[in-house]
Amino acid sequence: MRFGVLGPLAVWTSGGHLVRVPEFKVRLLLAGLLVEPGRLVPADRLIEDLWGSDLPANPTASLQTRASQLRRVLDEAEEGGRGALVSRPPGYLLDVAPGSVDTQTFHDLLVRARAATDPAVRAALISDALALWRGPAFGEFADHDFARIVTTRLEDRRLTALEEQAEARLELGEHDLVADELGDLTERHPLRERMRAAHMRALYRAGRQSEALDGYHRLRTRLSEELGLDPGPALAELHRAILAQELDEEPGPVPRAPSIMGPAVLDTSSAASPPTPTDPAPSFPPGPATSLVGRDEEVARIVSLLEGSRLVTLTGPGGVGKTRLALAVAAGVERPDGVHLVDLSGVDPFCESEPHACTASVVETISMGLGVRDDTASAPDPEVSVERGTRRLVEAVRSHGALLVLDNCEHLVEPVAAVVTALLRGAPGLTVLVTGQTPLLLGAERVWPVRPLPFPEPGAGREEAVSSAAVALFVERASAADPGFALTDDDVEAVIAICRRLDGLPLALELAAAKVRSLGVRVLAERMDDRFSLLSTGYRDAPDRQRTLRSMIDWSWDLIEGPERAVLRRLSVHAEGCTLEAAETVCADERLPSARVLESLTTLVDRSLVTVSHDRFGPRYRLLESVAAYGLERLREAGEEERVRSRHLDHHVGLAERADPRLRTTLQREWLDRLDTESADLRRALTTARRNGATDRALRLVNALAWYWMLRGRSVEGGRLLDLALEMPGGDAGARRTALLWRAGLAYGHGGGSDPDPALLTAPDADEAELRARWYLLHSGIGFTDADADAGSEETRARNGLVLDAFEASGPWGAAAVSLTRARAAYGRSELDALREHAERGRARFVEIGDRWGLVPAAALLGSYAEVVGDHSTAARHHREGMRVAEDLRLWTEVGERLISLGRIALLEGDLARAEELHERARRTAVEHGHVVGEEAAVLGLGMIARRRGDLDTARRHLEAWLDWHLRTGSDFGAALILAELGFVAEVEGDVEAALRSHLRGLEAARRTGDPRAWALALEGTAGAYSLAGDVTRAVRLLGAAESLRASVGAPLPAAERGDVDRIERRVAAALRPGPRERERALGRALSREEAWAEAVRSRP
Repeated sequence: MRFGVLGPLAVWTSGGHLVRVPEFKVRLLLAGLLVEPGRLVPADRLIEDLWGSDLPANPTASLQTRASQLRRVLDEAEEGGRGALVSRPPGYLLDVAPGSVDTQTFHDLLVRARAATDPAVRAALISDALALWRGPAFGEFADHDFARIVTTRLEDRRLTALEEQAEARLELGEHDLVADELGDLTERHPLRERMRAAHMRALYRAGRQSEALDGYHRLRTRLSEELGLDPGPALAELHRAILAQELDEEPGPVPRAPSIMGPAVLDTSSAASPPTPTDPAPSFPPGPATSLVGRDEEVARIVSLLEGSRLVTLTGPGGVGKTRLALAVAAGVERPDGVHLVDLSGVDPFCESEPHACTASVVETISMGLGVRDDTASAPDPEVSVERGTRRLVEAVRSHGALLVLDNCEHLVEPVAAVVTALLRGAPGLTVLVTGQTPLLLGAERVWPVRPLPFPEPGAGREEAVSSAAVALFVERASAADPGFALTDDDVEAVIAICRRLDGLPLALELAAAKVRSLGVRVLAERMDDRFSLLSTGYRDAPDRQRTLRSMIDWSWDLIEGPERAVLRRLSVHAEGCTLEAAETVCADERLPSARVLESLTTLVDRSLVTVSHDRFGPRYRLLESVAAYGLERLREAGEEERVRSRHLDHHVGLAERADPRLRTTLQREWLDRLDTESADLRRALTTARRNGATDRALRLVNALAWYWMLRGRSVEGGRLLDLALEMPGGDAGARRTALLWRAGLAYGHGGGSDPDPALLTAPDADEAELRARWYLLHSGIGFTDADADAGSEETRARNGLVLDAFEASGPWGAAAVSLTRARAAYGRSELDALREHAERGRARFVEIGDRWGLVPAAALLGSYAEVVGDHSTAARHHREGMRVAEDLRLWTEVGERLISLGRIALLEGDLARAEELHERARRTAVEHGHVVGEEAAVLGLGMIARRRGDLDTARRHLEAWLDWHLRTGSDFGAALILAELGFVAEVEGDVEAALRSHLRGLEAARRTGDPRAWALALEGTAGAYSLAGDVTRAVRLLGAAESLRASVGAPLPAAERGDVDRIERRVAAALRPGPRERERALGRALSREEAWAEAVRSRP
């Protein structure tokens, strides 16, 4: 179980579900124990915490009763939970695992952050730590004596973490955002000099130097007046640097050195007879036939590494270029006795079945390479013969100061390790550079992993592409094979695809480049699925194992045994790698237990056939694409493909179903990240379900992922995958209904929604998952009139009300979600008090649950409320808070929408440059993440800004771009606003007919919304058109009707938005005297909506 005090007191099960602790004194007891989790708290102190001086008749018995109640709550929540509360003289303790209390996790994350040198890592860890805070520490118990000291300490640590986060983000260049966010904090904590310093730096780098200096002056004044102090020397120096424009750039990350690995072997301490003298072996002159591309920095670093280490091993998969890199390193090393290359690829790879014979072959090959002759007769005992040959080799090089390059050692790891150990012990001047797929695991060894060459992302231009090492190598080798070849803009996409499909492996790229002359790059890219047949001929002077792509991987396959082969071929079903848990689930069977899978994985990683990376979820194992293609062929040969793919499907259905409920808990960010990582494999699992006709598993999978797609703003992808599952016949009826509901709901995310089938909303016996899908359909349809939860007939509204009521009663999350839906609906009706009430209730409920997503729409709704009532600073604060949470959770579509909201505030405040910048950032964010609704809103905002600048052509272009989309999707709110804006453009241009046409169409759309503020805007615009046409009496009446509508909801026209009405007022004032004008306005104020409608549309005289 997990416990939280960084906010209201909370308990969660291991699955992330909130546990209700119903009785106040029981919660108070738990809070007292959580001040020092895991430590014994004396009973008398707990009694004082619970009752103070107002003691019950039997305090000890009363405390025991509360302890029993707490045990019962914990045990009902999770089996064995009662064991967490331990009774031990002289009191009680809460026996919790490390990291199960949020204060512990908070502390651990900050420790890790402070140890991180990369500011991005540091900022992310601190963000994770701060995300644990759900409100003031200890919530309702913060003012109790036992909690007062610890809450003060925790709050100070939180503020320190915010300061450290700001400093890390400044290193990352996030000056604008940090400047905005620290503004509120420095006002609330004006005497914290470190926070002030970060704010000053952010303001300075955001081009707001005067604000930075003003902040310093205000702090200095306050320190002087309240404490009689001056700012500290560091802050004073920062102030001086800002004045002098001398603020230094932030430092970059500190590079890290590679790690050192494991133990040693073979003893050569016994006496040895001297070898027969020989002439010195010639120094090896590295003379590669082709140039080395993209490795200059690596060469320099390995040469530097050899200056301080006597044994360096270059490891990596076959074809990655280890030998070529070693040759370049050797060319850059100066040694008194030169450089010597020994190629061990010719030693029998199967000699390890006879270890002494194998070691003898290694010793002989190295001796030949160094020119050491052994004229003595062989000993009859192979072990004695090996030791004698080894001692002779060591004696021959004892005084040498050479670099020995041992190439291609992956099939001879143990014998090479034994001989190298002897050489390093016996020849102190010798340095050894080894290449192989596996490290030697010696204590003196420094391992340098040789990675494939980097390649560009799809969509990169030609200049960016040729700057990547993989493309540069391919182009150089292709030009050598075909002198007429040159990379063009038309070919760059195909070349990038080839480099990506071949994982940037130099050997594979060279084999592919040789085909350019006969196929061209586009056909070559199209045929990469048949890579083994395609890349079947190489250079004649290359070793056999490097002449084809298949032979390169065959060489590695032949070096591994049965269990490793089974794991390698079964891993090939994964699309983007897998966790250890997935590998064990998918690869294990009755003949290969899970424990053996881990052992085999370790071997495959050591042999560079599997790559491993580490994140906060543990190790992740991947195959290069060519290795995966090879493994898949082997899987089919073994007749295992269907069984293994089925296990892969089962694992990922289970993963999605475990993730889904956790996406609505405090574990939300962790499980979003997990599903991000597994996205490709989740899609592959659905493909398997379709291939196998597994309809039930397909529906379970897509239903479990639907909320994830919503959170990530991937409505188009989610809809497409839901369609694929729904195309399959059969399956559970409830699961199919749930999938249809999600399909309809997600469609609104990109404007593709349509009227829901009423049967989907009324089917009996709906489970919680189906209720949630019904809720989301109604929630997402608000603003699209036909689907609006409050729109339609009485029967429709009643039905929708029942849907919301049922989901509200389903649990705390349902209640919180429905509060947001009611708030959105209230906003659409301009019921401002209801909007605020429901939004605040929803936010409070989401805080209690620990679901941070809910805070984002709640903040947006509260920001909209503040905006409508004219409190722009509060609106901006709410929108910034929502954006911070969205950024933390990487909900980029929400980030884009909050940028639009902030841009809207800047527009209302008259800062058109800032408004344009924010809307443009929002537009780019929306386009990047395929968020159609967000792109539309951003472009609409840009159109409104252009109109207020007087750039009417740009305004019309932006506005007209999305009008049809709104009309087509039933988005009457958006259509009404765009038509009003277009009508104002036409009015300013003096085009009466166009203005009247746009405004009357906008009035029709506003009428369908039922929103008084939308009505008012349309009536104001229509008044403007009539005033231009000379019908000023009607114009004044319509202005009066609009004024009345705005007053009815307590939302008068903002000062910044009065420009259009003021222009119209001036026009009618010039044509109509004050007395008649006021009489007509009063008549307009008295009109009902329908009467105002009739007045607007009646024929012109």
